[in-house]
Amino acid sequence: MNLDEFIRCLHVQTDRARPPGWETDWADAPLPYKLYRNRPVFPFASEVPLKLGEKEAPAKPDTAAIDHLLWYSYGLARVSQSVAAAEELRQGIVPAHLFRRFAASGGGLYPNELYIYLRSGEWPRGVYHYDAAHHRLAMLREGDFDEYAARALGGRGDLSGCFGVVFVSVMFRKNFYKYHNFSYRLQGMDTGLLLGQLLEAARRLGFSAKVCYQFLDRAVNHLIGLSEDEESVYAVIPLSATPLPAWPSGRGGDRDGTTAGKLCRELPAVRHEQYVRSRRTSEYPMLLRMNEACMQESARDFRELGGAPRVSAADGKKSVVPLPHAGERAFDFASVCRSRYSPEHEFVLGEVSRPKLAALLQAMAAASAYDNDLASPLPPHHSAKPEPREPRISVYGCFYNVEGLPDGAYRYEPGAHGLRPVLAGDLRRRLQRAMTLDNVNLSQVPLCFHLAGDADHLNGELGYRGYRIQQMEAGMLVQRLLLAATAAGFGGRPLFGYDARMCDELYSLPAPGETSLIQIPVGPYRPRARQEAGLHR
Repeated sequence: MNLDEFIRCLHVQTDRARPPGWETDWADAPLPYKLYRNRPVFPFASEVPLKLGEKEAPAKPDTAAIDHLLWYSYGLARVSQSVAAAEELRQGIVPAHLFRRFAASGGGLYPNELYIYLRSGEWPRGVYHYDAAHHRLAMLREGDFDEYAARALGGRGDLSGCFGVVFVSVMFRKNFYKYHNFSYRLQGMDTGLLLGQLLEAARRLGFSAKVCYQFLDRAVNHLIGLSEDEESVYAVIPLSATPLPAWPSGRGGDRDGTTAGKLCRELPAVRHEQYVRSRRTSEYPMLLRMNEACMQESARDFRELGGAPRVSAADGKKSVVPLPHAGERAFDFASVCRSRYSPEHEFVLGEVSRPKLAALLQAMAAASAYDNDLASPLPPHHSAKPEPREPRISVYGCFYNVEGLPDGAYRYEPGAHGLRPVLAGDLRRRLQRAMTLDNVNLSQVPLCFHLAGDADHLNGELGYRGYRIQQMEAGMLVQRLLLAATAAGFGGRPLFGYDARMCDELYSLPAPGETSLIQIPVGPYRPRARQEAGLHR
């Protein structure tokens, strides 16, 4: 199977992403977190704040601030066990006992790991792994790596104003054992969900953050000491207590022809003992081929994205239904994180007010306006008012029983903050027919969102790296939607178990050159019985 066909299978032929008769080896499941052995460890304090509103960042972030950022981004937050139904008990199904984090994850498997290069604070400067199981940092490499990290980012910016740089990696086996090759799509989406949570936590703590999707992969992996047949970095996030200066996108400041190979030779290789519990070696050749095809060897491989989602001529003639401007809904971030719930059959149909729907859409629009390295920054002193950039991820939805809004399918127009009608009527039955896994009763769901992106998955501009970037950007919007839905008293359930082509037809997506990437039902719910406890101390 070539890589283009592989991506097509992931998106519209998902049954081909796993071989016939594939069975999950639950007994050999890896841990949902990575453990390093025989490394110096630096434990965080035993308390975390149970309320987290927006505040100013300390002039010099201390260990406590980093503690709170990492825990709210990816710490083990709670333990949960659902109460099994009588029929499940008769079938011998054991209730699932899961450790949950605040970022959503496909199947609760959490394929990502967090690393951080600390430049300031009470602890030694160096590269650390965030040990989520023990809420501590394990040192992997001590030293000053400012120049190395900056060159690995293409020489586009100065890291001297940053107190740290976070690296988000993917461990391939952590969800491959369950989803086989379909895990590649989930890994990109899960990375985006984590990035969305990390950016929101950083904002609440008063930090500035920039998401870098383009970097010299092998140099970054070499710095941390990752084995690329097991794990690879997907995103790099510089963090600062003050606003980050604008960085050029594309090739940036790479003037000396630095390559990943040259950088790797400047640092000795490090390999550390680690434990993930799984004993049998997984083979995932397609994931490794995709990862290899995404690698960037020098900053000359960096690209800049331009253009905007296209709207079909038919849609362009339809007037936009305005939505109320409610402003950003203030909510206690920590409380919302603890309350987030992903319903399945627990949705209960109820009416949705227009202000609540508007708030959800505004939250996703805000999530699109984050600092990243894919487009050139706007000039600081532009004489004319600049045209707002269209987001690369579009928001569509099938809405039912919304106050003052006719039932139907709509496209959200963030510039006008309104909904452009696409197809009128109650579409819940069509949505249910498109489901390939009937784990949600969509007749009980008033809001069913679809995020859509370029049908070529940015392949023309970014090559195969574009597919995983697209999944990450979609995941960031999903996480912001889930938080906003929780603040509104709703539950949200991200779904891949649907026929993308049938949903594309609802919105006439082939015409604007987009395709649906993920489906998220949102609405009131009645939670099922479960035992749950927080893991904060």
